[in-house]
Amino acid sequence: MTDLARLIATARGDLPADLVLRGGAVLDVATGDTVPGDVAICGSTVAGIGADYDGARILDVTGLTLVPGFIDTHLHIESSLVTPFEFDRCVAPRGVTTAICDPHEIANVLGVDGIRWFLDAAAGMVMDLRVMLSSCVPSTDMETSGADIDAAALVALRDHPAALGLAEFMNYPGVIHRDPGALAKLTAFRGAHIDGHAPQLTGRDLNAYIAAGIRTEHEATTEGEAREKLRKGMRILIREGSVSKDLDALLPLMTERLSPYLAFCTDDRNPLDIGEQGHIDHMIRHAIARGVDPLVAYRVASLSAAEAFGLKDRGQIAPGKRADIVAVGSLAECDARLVLCNGIVADAAAFDARAPLPSIGRDSVRAPTITRDTFRAASNRAETDVIGILPGKIITEHLTESVPPQDGDKRPDPARDLARITVIERHGRNGNVASGFVRGFGLRAGAIASTVCHDHHNIVAVGVGYDDMALACARLGRIEGGFVVARDGAVLAELALPVAGLMSLDPFESVRDDLVALRRAARSLGVTLDEPFLQLAFLALPVIPALKITDRGMVDVTRFAII
Repeated sequence: MTDLARLIATARGDLPADLVLRGGAVLDVATGDTVPGDVAICGSTVAGIGADYDGARILDVTGLTLVPGFIDTHLHIESSLVTPFEFDRCVAPRGVTTAICDPHEIANVLGVDGIRWFLDAAAGMVMDLRVMLSSCVPSTDMETSGADIDAAALVALRDHPAALGLAEFMNYPGVIHRDPGALAKLTAFRGAHIDGHAPQLTGRDLNAYIAAGIRTEHEATTEGEAREKLRKGMRILIREGSVSKDLDALLPLMTERLSPYLAFCTDDRNPLDIGEQGHIDHMIRHAIARGVDPLVAYRVASLSAAEAFGLKDRGQIAPGKRADIVAVGSLAECDARLVLCNGIVADAAAFDARAPLPSIGRDSVRAPTITRDTFRAASNRAETDVIGILPGKIITEHLTESVPPQDGDKRPDPARDLARITVIERHGRNGNVASGFVRGFGLRAGAIASTVCHDHHNIVAVGVGYDDMALACARLGRIEGGFVVARDGAVLAELALPVAGLMSLDPFESVRDDLVALRRAARSLGVTLDEPFLQLAFLALPVIPALKITDRGMVDVTRFAII
């Protein structure tokens, strides 16, 4: 009997199911109905619901509500600071059965080899990992990355079974002004899914951007911005990461009318926040607690997300769909008691059965010699551009302060919350160093340094003491990248990220514990930000307004120019 014939026979009850979930009720995210009865599974596919079935294996889910598996529609697994396999083990038991990732963090360090590593990893994971092919490596010509990826290299990966489309097109000026390189990539993927990245773009420029075939967007941070993008045909991916927290601002969109055109994403979220709050499950809980109809919250987390990316085989517990199922004790609490990914229970046995994932990108920190003089900011005028942090956002303010030079150096001023920020090229391509000022950390002493530095992932350091900044940066070289907190000539805390300077080889639980120690150490320096390490990383991303810094200098993003 063919697989299809067996599926049909199982659905009719002519053959026993491979697995039956008995005693629960299905939340239908299309109609909002709650459907009692068994769920019969044949292989990896739902055969039937709402009836009595026999099965080779019965799982008792009495009193539980069965909802479709959650889909994270846009994220960078590298920002979870663990490997794809550890990310799988971290979030699948929370109900995430599909993740759509853009590996442009590792691609900016290792090029196409980094993307291929993620594509290979997808084949061995419990959850379904889909890979959007990184469209902007580097994100602009105003930074130095470890690699450059052109349209031809992306086309060579397009037919991989885990590849889903072209990842977030961050170079929006390149789109609207018809840059040849941007047009080549857009043309190569015309008709496929192309993900967007156009913060605060509006009017005719937004029309031009969307006309290029870009269909989804996670950078809307206000209701008005999101509504304009919805009106112009985009699906809005509501984001709640470790730094970028847009859920509350976009909650007014979460109505039954608009829910088919919305989805959830995390973009960048670390294991500490996942452990303390959750992942997509946190977004569902938070939305419901703020008054969103549970049907809307679960629809956005599943069916609407699947439809947005053309994944017609999932998003609903229904005959013929993938058996991606989450059994929760309470819709409001979104407390996953049992998770099935493609018919497989996401438990320790499933994770242990995966073949080992090889490491990649060791020894990728190749910075020039660093001394305290590396962090001087030579100038002969007092007027100074300052990056102003907005907590909970990756957009920044463009501030101006008077900082008179002393012996040719503009020095940090903790009393005014003016810290030095420096980016040091670490890919061995040119040895660039650029320094500026940032306000918002609250630093009174010491320094923080990191090789997680979006998207070029050079070394970035913030501090008020040059000796501590030099110590922290030098330590990064010895641990093959990561995070370091230093004060008074001593390293207070660190987290080694030897996989391309972005990911740990340790279990996510260890990374979570190290992040606790790092946050504690950062607070001892006076830091007031909830997530200082990823906040620091985004200060070097020159595609998010308004003022950023790269290894080439301070960048006025509104003008897309180095100043």
